[in-house]
Amino acid sequence: MAERRKKKVKAENFFDFTLLFTVLFLILFGLVVLYSVSSYEANIKFGDGMHYLKNQSKATVLGLVAMVFAVVIDYHIWERFAFAAYVFSLGTIFLILTPLGREFNGARRWIFIGPLSIQPAEIVKVGLIIFLAALIAKMGKGIKTGSAFWTILGITAVPCFLLLVITRNLSSALIVAGIAAVILFMADPSYLKYILSAVAVAFIALLLVMNALSKSEKMEGKGDFRQARVVAWLHPEEFEEESSFQTIQGLYAIGSGGMFGKGLGESIQKMKLPEAQNDMVFSIICEELGAFGGICVIALFALLIYRCMLIAINAPDAFGALLVVGVMGHFALQVVLNIAVVTNTIPNTGVTLPFISYGGTSVVFLLCEIGIVLNVSMRIRKQEQLAG
Repeated sequence: MAERRKKKVKAENFFDFTLLFTVLFLILFGLVVLYSVSSYEANIKFGDGMHYLKNQSKATVLGLVAMVFAVVIDYHIWERFAFAAYVFSLGTIFLILTPLGREFNGARRWIFIGPLSIQPAEIVKVGLIIFLAALIAKMGKGIKTGSAFWTILGITAVPCFLLLVITRNLSSALIVAGIAAVILFMADPSYLKYILSAVAVAFIALLLVMNALSKSEKMEGKGDFRQARVVAWLHPEEFEEESSFQTIQGLYAIGSGGMFGKGLGESIQKMKLPEAQNDMVFSIICEELGAFGGICVIALFALLIYRCMLIAINAPDAFGALLVVGVMGHFALQVVLNIAVVTNTIPNTGVTLPFISYGGTSVVFLLCEIGIVLNVSMRIRKQEQLAG
């Protein structure tokens, strides 16, 4: 009688290398694209075509260090300091009102600590993700109650209000609200309340558009800049030399790229687009690499979001799952909003494209979020069949 081979099951840690390599590729691709897009303007402004690339590279190195730190530290530690992270993030918004705050291009949204410039809105996003994940995980089934819903709404409303009043940063406020909505929806998919909330938001947006239209005749460079953006979005051709200039030039860039683009570094519109390395970088990608390049970038972000979703589904506990859901929502919202703005699907909101647009604070905290996601993935146990 043949001897039967025994099998034993050994539990091993899982690590999402697909997510890691996707992020690293996006970082390297972003640095290449940033140099291609910004070298012309950097040479004119600073006499150094690599000015923006150098700054972004420094921030990327710092972000990678933060990511490694987040990977090594057990994510459960963040649960202990969740409330402190939330309060601290709110405190950084008030620092804008102190001498540490600086104004650029008419917006006071940055604080400077020595040589470092920090945008508090990015800190707020991370702080809110950690706090909401910890709070909802602690509530458990209690999240389904009406009081829990309004509690989460109030917690989210505070940073949104401060970002709107102190920094006048509508785009960050929208993203913060969106992150909270995604986390709350995943924790309690009660469709009726979300449908009613969506209808309310749509109604408010409609009122804002109608209000902007009613004042469009008086605009002519005056009035509220948000109304100007709405009117310019609805009728970009009428404000081509004013508030729609950036949008029109971006659309020209996308249209002139064709299917495979003009070639890396061959963009013409980057010489006309103001601050092309920031919000409108996707339009230059489409011009230089064509629709094919733009689709590939979208596919990479889709893969990143998909991997986050898989990690959230298999996370060992509710806190880890909600952390990953918050990060996933953050990335999804920024990518969708940025591309929607570039293609003039929505009014210009000033949202950057993760890992590709110029912005040191953004890349540091985005990499820190990826580190937390990877740390959660390490706590997932996989079963490997070994012949004994």
